[in-house]
Amino acid sequence: MAGGPQQIRQMVNFILQEAHEKANEIRVKTEHDFNVEKQTLIHAARQRLNEEYAQKEREREVQQRIAKSTAVGDARVKKMRLRDELLKQLVDEARNEVAKVAKSPEYPELVKKLIVQSLIKIEESDVVVLCRACDVQLCESQVPGAVQMYADIIKKETGEVAKVTCRVNTDASKHLPDHACCGGITVTACHGRIVCDNTLDARIQLCYEELLPQIRHELWDKHGDPAAK
Repeated sequence: MAGGPQQIRQMVNFILQEAHEKANEIRVKTEHDFNVEKQTLIHAARQRLNEEYAQKEREREVQQRIAKSTAVGDARVKKMRLRDELLKQLVDEARNEVAKVAKSPEYPELVKKLIVQSLIKIEESDVVVLCRACDVQLCESQVPGAVQMYADIIKKETGEVAKVTCRVNTDASKHLPDHACCGGITVTACHGRIVCDNTLDARIQLCYEELLPQIRHELWDKHGDPAAK
C-alpha cells in the first residue's frame, strides 16, 4: 500500500489537469463566440447607420431640389407678375393718351368713321348707337353723315342701295360709362343681340393683342428673358 498515496496524487493531478484543460477550452470557445457575436452586432449596427445616413442624404437632396424648384418657381411667378404689371401700365398709358383724342377737334370725324365702320361690319338695317352721356349730341350730329357715307360705300362696292335706320340711344341707363370708356361708340342691332364694340378702349385692346408678340420681343425676348416665353 506504500504506493497508494502516490497513485492518488497522480489521479488527482490528472483530474485537475483535465478540468483545467476543459475550463480553458470552454473559455477559448466562449471568447471566440463572444467576438463573433460582437463583430456581427457591430457590422449590423454599422450597416443600419449607413442605411439611415443614406436615407437622410436622399431626403436632404430631395428637400434641396424641392426648395430650389420652389425658389425658381417663385422667382418666375414674381417676374411674370412684374411683367404683367408693366404691360398693364403700358395699356393704361396708351389709354390716357387715346383719351385725349376725345377732346380734340378731330374727334367728331373719328366718331363718324367709327359709326360707318360698325354699320359695314354688322350689316343691319336698324341699329342703335350707344355712347357716353357727354357724346350723345355729338353722335346725333354725326349719324346723318355716317349713314350717307355708309350708303355711298355700299353703292360703290356692290351697286346696291343701302337703307339704314340709325338712331342714338338716349336711355341714360344704357350710356357707356365714363369711368370705363374713354370715347368711341358701340353699335347694336336686333334688340342688343348683335353688338359691334367700336369704343376707343376696344381699339386699344385690339391693338394690344395684335402687337403683344412684338411688345414682348422688344421688352424681353431679345434680352434673353426666359419668363417672357
